[in-house]
Amino acid sequence: MSRYNPKESEPKQRARWDASQTFLTKSKDQAGDKPKYYVLEMFPYPSGRIHMGHVRNYAMGDLVARFKRARGFNVLHPMGWDAFGMPAENAAMERGIHPKGWTYDNIASMKAQLQRLGLSIDWTREFATCDPSYYGKQQKWFLDLLKHGLVYRKESQVNWDPVDNTVLANEQVIDGKGWRSGAVVEKRNLTQWFLKITQYADELVEGLSTLDRWPDKVRLMQANWIGRSKGLKFKFNFAGEVAHEPLEVYTTRPDTLFGAGFVAVAADHPLVKALPVTPELEAFLDQVKKGGTTQEEIDTGEKLGFNTGLKVLHPFKPGETLDVWIANFVLMGYGTGAIFGCPAHDQRDLDFARKYDLPVREVVLPTDADAASFKVDTEAYTGPGTIFNSEFLDGLDIETAKATAIEKIESLGLGEGAIIYRLRDWGVSRQRYWGCPIPVIHCNDCGVVPVPEDQLPVTLPEDVTFDVPGNPLDRHPTWKHVNCPHCGKAARRETDTLDTFVDSSWYFARFTAPDASEAIRKADADYWLPVDQYIGGIEHAILHLLYSRFITRALNTCGYLDVKEPFAGLFTQGMLTHETYKTAAGEWVDPSDVEVTSEGSKRSAIKLSTGEALKIGDVEKMSKSKKNVVAPEDIFDTYGVDAARLFVLSDSPPERDVQWTASGVEGSWRFTSRVWAEFDSLPDDDVAATDDASALELRKVAHKAAKAVTEGFEGFRFNGAIAKLYEFVNALRASDVQKTGTAARREALTILAGLIAPVTPHLAEEGWARLGHKGLIADAAWPQYDPALATDDVYTLPVQVNGKKRGELQVPLNASEAEIREMALADEGVKRHLEGVTVRKVIVVPNRILNFVVG
Repeated sequence: MSRYNPKESEPKQRARWDASQTFLTKSKDQAGDKPKYYVLEMFPYPSGRIHMGHVRNYAMGDLVARFKRARGFNVLHPMGWDAFGMPAENAAMERGIHPKGWTYDNIASMKAQLQRLGLSIDWTREFATCDPSYYGKQQKWFLDLLKHGLVYRKESQVNWDPVDNTVLANEQVIDGKGWRSGAVVEKRNLTQWFLKITQYADELVEGLSTLDRWPDKVRLMQANWIGRSKGLKFKFNFAGEVAHEPLEVYTTRPDTLFGAGFVAVAADHPLVKALPVTPELEAFLDQVKKGGTTQEEIDTGEKLGFNTGLKVLHPFKPGETLDVWIANFVLMGYGTGAIFGCPAHDQRDLDFARKYDLPVREVVLPTDADAASFKVDTEAYTGPGTIFNSEFLDGLDIETAKATAIEKIESLGLGEGAIIYRLRDWGVSRQRYWGCPIPVIHCNDCGVVPVPEDQLPVTLPEDVTFDVPGNPLDRHPTWKHVNCPHCGKAARRETDTLDTFVDSSWYFARFTAPDASEAIRKADADYWLPVDQYIGGIEHAILHLLYSRFITRALNTCGYLDVKEPFAGLFTQGMLTHETYKTAAGEWVDPSDVEVTSEGSKRSAIKLSTGEALKIGDVEKMSKSKKNVVAPEDIFDTYGVDAARLFVLSDSPPERDVQWTASGVEGSWRFTSRVWAEFDSLPDDDVAATDDASALELRKVAHKAAKAVTEGFEGFRFNGAIAKLYEFVNALRASDVQKTGTAARREALTILAGLIAPVTPHLAEEGWARLGHKGLIADAAWPQYDPALATDDVYTLPVQVNGKKRGELQVPLNASEAEIREMALADEGVKRHLEGVTVRKVIVVPNRILNFVVG
């Protein structure tokens, strides 16, 4: 018997797939009557090396692609690179190299690693978003969106890094400082390009209800991000003689108006700009500019306020006024940039009111509370209840009070009910080089002029330097200087480039025809879209997926696509995790330089290169910063690619995190060896069965496994399906070919080869060839199971006495209720529990339960 050698077998099988172009995608015409199936994993950023998290993600997608292919689908399974962005520019600054060379070198390295995984990818469709042939098509549809009013330019407040001279996303601001420079971030007003995502806000919310193959959690996250809310938009009139227009606010809680304790506006509200400038006001506004930028920082940070000295009239309480404050937690980006604060029933308002000694009035009474004694102290009450202390609203439930308050405001002519969204238009301007140039020209006479289509793509100049912070396109001596396409006068190109989320918002459509002269070849897109199964991390649940849904609708509006939802099915896989290790000095240590030993329940670790003791830290998501990343090559070289694929697919449900352990991958490697041993043990000569019952039992095991694995793969229960494969192999090992004969064993092994092919494809090909089958198992049909063989002849029926389980029966499938009762009464264990009692009733539910009611 030979020993399985993955180092020899795996490259050989990949060469066979390449030689036969096994995974080349067939067109609609070539596919005949096969149904299409488009499976896509979120494409990677070319950082230079893949990690085991990549292996898990792409192994899942490959399992689905191979499974569907074997099931008779015409499968599209492409790969590309999300290749623009700041990391390449940072590498250029740090290493003195060009972003283009760094990016394409990384792509070559990562492609070689991914190809070693044996993925069933059609590499002829590969592209990178930094390819001019890709981003030039993006520029074309960007200009079409501009024609349709879906692109515009306006002044907007941004996070500005004064050292790197660039705009930062909220996520790039850490503790108020630039993530790379460490400089204190400023808030600045800059003219920016925006995509009008808010035009589709209703559609984006309503469309979520059609995505029944998306995780509920992701749909909820998107709905919350869009933030559709029904409320009241109304105006406060100023008290006294002031020149200001009435102050408009928006609220989702008009039922709490009688609990108003103050009114607050955002620091960049027009009212603030009209206030007299004082040193105190300037100091406060400077302080706000240096504050938190993310919603979480604003919600949890210190509440800061400045009393403007202005007062407004309460709409429901004649003669009562409310102070108008500037508050750092009020944002111009939501509603009107002004709120009324109800401290008793909003935590941020309460924190603000307690700090500045403002009124706190309780107006929502909890169900079990007493109106005379209910008070809010340090925690706002935000639960259900009845309105009180609110005159004409007293006694109403919250929803009825909302409607009544809106009616009252409308009758007073102060406002009206309104629906608004938390969602803001998408700012896509980025002040950096390595991105898709925005294809417009600025002319002093003509204004913003689109680049003519015959001049696309607008490509990036390569003779740039990164020795000075900021955008190299701004200081390039020639690139930005052009003549206006309209009037011919001197003009300049737009030097901002597009947010990389734009690049990834339509790549799935380009994959349907990556060689097309147009951005999207409609016939191919109509055939392949939507993506049937999209796979990626939960960290992309909001922005990438939301932007892709928006761009799909925008392209539909512009005539590029017929679909509106890009991804019919979505699966978010769990993270790959690993223990972390630190030196006494707090330095992270790579697992390859660590030896862990155990004494009973006590574990200790040393650094192999120095012998020093290490602290074993938490199990965390693999990351380069904490050095708890396992290099796939080390695993591939030691155990083989298939063992690595098997481990990441089998160790945990795919939606959950999985902890990487050396023992786990060793166990997977041992399993691949056992599988090969079963293939290699089949006698070359035919052996007749000497025990028909053993042969039949082996066939039943095989067909049951085929049924269970099929259902498991269909339902994304990969680990459960693989557990059935382990049971199947154990049954094969326990069987005796002299009893079963070679016919039953060959049938079982042929089924096994087909079932493992999506998980361990190289091993499956070796087993297929060892069984004497011609061609590739990658081209073979999925194993079919015989329902008669895949179904048990008997089932286990629990037996209860007065509702307590007292035994089990093995009952034939076709047994009648009378026969089941007789079997139970004859069972020794049951008889013991019925001695000395009177059976008053027997309840028989076939396939469920048998219960004796005794007294």
